[in-house]
Formats: sequence, structure tokens, C-alpha cells
Amino acid sequence: MSDQNPYASSDGGYEWGPMQPPGPPPPGYGYPNSAPGYGYPAQAPGYSYPQQPGFPVPAGGGAPLVSIGDITVVQDGIVTPAGTLPLRGAVWNATDMSRTEERIPPVAIVLAIVFALLCLIGLLFLLMKEKRTTGFIQVTVTSGGRHHATMIPATGPQTFPQVMGQLNYARSLSAL
Repeated sequence: MSDQNPYASSDGGYEWGPMQPPGPPPPGYGYPNSAPGYGYPAQAPGYSYPQQPGFPVPAGGGAPLVSIGDITVVQDGIVTPAGTLPLRGAVWNATDMSRTEERIPPVAIVLAIVFALLCLIGLLFLLMKEKRTTGFIQVTVTSGGRHHATMIPATGPQTFPQVMGQLNYARSLSAL
């Protein structure tokens, strides 16, 4: 086993690994700026989405002014995972799809039964309440003919007013 690759062919042909395509892809295949021979979009290394035509990326990015879920507002644009939208004239909406439930915890029921046998004061344990908020806040933005929506988990009853404060700030930036 002194050879680097004992399975290599002697004529210099195919060796282990993926085959290379025979030539460039036919015109009109893949993205308009496809890399030669593969049909994949030519983009910077790393994970990113192809930039949508007509919406410039802010030069230098700028400092984020407000971030709502995966939507980030910078000085002159709205950055989403699908690309950058123009800030001026953007329409913002929020929908509260959360709910807050109030119930008696099982511990209170057990304590009420145990202490009800000893004295009737154990029934006061039934006054214990537990509040639990579940659901999401949906935030949508529409600008430049494009639309993006994000879901923000509701962690408590204060989540929707907090998101609305951020949304109103983003609306004021869109009106400038």
C-alpha cells in the first residue's frame, strides 16, 4: 500500500471522484450569470442569496437602525434574506397570532385536595393561576413590488407591543 491511489487507472483517465461536465452548459440554462461549466450562480463564497436585479445593496452596509426578526433596516434600504428592498415608501404590517391562556396549575389542585381534608382553608390553593403565552407575531413588509414576511415567537403578553414599537419606528423611517 505504498501507492497514493491504488485504484488509479494506468492510462491517466478517470480516477475516483465526481466527473467533470464535458463542456459549457447550453445558453439559457441556470442563472444568467452562471459559472462556466456548472450552471450554478456565480457568487461570493459562503451562504447567500443571489442579488435581485434593480435593487442595489447599500454601499458599506451601514449600521442597522432596527431589526425585526430576519428583517434589518439600514439607512437607505431594508435587508431581507431574499435581497435588499428600497426603504422609501415601504408598507409595514403586523398581525398578532399569539394567545395567552390562564389556568390552574396541577400543583395547586393537588395541594387543594390534600389541605381540604385537613381544613377548608386548602381551597385557597385553587386561586393560584398560571399565564402562558404561545404563538407568533407576523411582520410583513412590501416595497418596490416585492414582499417579505417573518414570524417572531411570542414569549409573553408584552411581545406584541414591543414589536409594534419597532414597527412604528421602521414606518417613520420609510416615510422620510
